[in-house]
Amino acid sequence: MKCIVIDDEEMARIILEKLITNNNDLQLVADFHNAMQAIKFLNQNPIDLIFLDIHMPDFSGFDFIQTLKSPPKIILTTSDRNFAIEAFEYECIVDYLTKPLSQDRFDKAVKKAKLFIPKAQAVAPVEKAETSTSPSDLYVNIDRRLIKIEFPSILFIESQGDYIQIKTEKKNITVHSTLKKILDKLPADLFLQVHRSYIINIKKIVDIEDNSVLIEKAVIPVSRSNRDELMKRLNLL
Repeated sequence: MKCIVIDDEEMARIILEKLITNNNDLQLVADFHNAMQAIKFLNQNPIDLIFLDIHMPDFSGFDFIQTLKSPPKIILTTSDRNFAIEAFEYECIVDYLTKPLSQDRFDKAVKKAKLFIPKAQAVAPVEKAETSTSPSDLYVNIDRRLIKIEFPSILFIESQGDYIQIKTEKKNITVHSTLKKILDKLPADLFLQVHRSYIINIKKIVDIEDNSVLIEKAVIPVSRSNRDELMKRLNLL
């Protein structure tokens, strides 16, 4: 199996390289110290297995998995035992190894990867059962912590390349995500994408003039294609 290693710690990568070399079923193709480099590589190169650290400076291993359209088999390597339950909500995750790694435990994980057969719909985490109560908040991963954001406190969300900035009444929060991904999480009766780079909380609009809206002191552009929908959503006199 062709494999890669993603870990921000050099010593961890060296140890994994040795373990991989000692296993006849594996061929190490590349190793990466950050997830962004790995994403670019995976877009061009087919891989059978990834050894992935959970905690990395740019974004977590779980964030990385969610950026992949068709993730290969993944074995998590981490010093943190607290994410084991969350890990196995992902169909692509084969095993969960805690550091320090031993050759015996490592080989067992690789054997499991060889036998692993993904389910037909094995890309995203398992959906939780819907309840009659709509969510009123959202949790985002910031510096290895889950931060709670109440929906009504959000003023607007701006796309900034590979990141989005969530502007709330009290603070600004930058997250590695896309507008499309967060829009799916937001209540449709409260939020509307008015521009390719902006989602707004329509309850926070102060003023509308031509092709822009004012939210607090920020002027947000409204594209022509979204203006009609915005007007429909307003309680006009």
